[in-house]
Amino acid sequence: MSGSGGDQFGDEDVLSDGFEEAIAQATRPGPEVLTFALGSDSFRPAERLSGLERMGEKIARSLRTVIEPFVQVRTQVAAVPLTTRSFDEWLEAQPNLISLSHYRLQPMKGGMLIAIPADFVAALIERFYGGTAGPTAASAKRLEFSASEDLLLARLLEKVSGLMVEAWRDVIPVEATLAQRETSRFHIRFIRPDDQVVVQNFTITPAEGQPATITVLYPLAMLRPIEEQMSKRVHDDAPSGNTAWRSMLAASLAEVQMPVRSILARPEISLAQLMTLKPGDVIPIQILPRTPLLIASRTVAEGQIGEQDGRAAMLIERVG
Repeated sequence: MSGSGGDQFGDEDVLSDGFEEAIAQATRPGPEVLTFALGSDSFRPAERLSGLERMGEKIARSLRTVIEPFVQVRTQVAAVPLTTRSFDEWLEAQPNLISLSHYRLQPMKGGMLIAIPADFVAALIERFYGGTAGPTAASAKRLEFSASEDLLLARLLEKVSGLMVEAWRDVIPVEATLAQRETSRFHIRFIRPDDQVVVQNFTITPAEGQPATITVLYPLAMLRPIEEQMSKRVHDDAPSGNTAWRSMLAASLAEVQMPVRSILARPEISLAQLMTLKPGDVIPIQILPRTPLLIASRTVAEGQIGEQDGRAAMLIERVG
């Protein structure tokens, strides 16, 4: 009896230990639970829109040549890494007075929005009339652009939109048609407020004056169908390792120095004549109409012997 009783107690101890372990596992803190909204996407523009990133770098270089005639000083333009946010969130961060121009990009199903801050436009006008191009207290309280600023904006936007079309040509040939131009963030109708946009900023830093930012917005829904095409275009444009090696080899070979020589005549004399040569002897020679230019034993060109700047020279008449 005592033996069986000991076995019974042993089984109870095992069950007790297993029960306690199960309770400990159940009460042990698990991984943090994160909320997830169906249809949302952890979009990372730098990874999925590398073509647009590359396009931004090209646009920044061209944008400098567009901006400098307006600011009349040396200017640096840099493309800022892409970001995504909802359209209404972006609008909330904008001032009351801002130039917003909506362009349709045909044949794509969507468009682009070009935003230019009012302070930057005012600085351009100041610079044009010989001012300091600095911010003024009055500019912060304005609710509309002046007639001069409207004219300058029209010229600037024409060049910027044309530059954007030219940049898109590498991916998809498009035509930009102005659909709407507003000076208030409350009146623009670009896309639905809760739709996502890709924000492409270009910082403009003139040698004199305050820096500014020109912004281009694209609907994310418009870009998603062409992500692969844009990315492929970037990889196609980028030189492969083999192409880069060939370019380096060609550049190195172009610097190799090759000894060249020319032969005016090839007279032949006997060994007996050669042994009896003395100063004053004349050897008759016949000069060819064209003198060959040789590398090793290969003729690479032919020409005429003459003089240039007091030195003997050859006028190349035929190559190969």
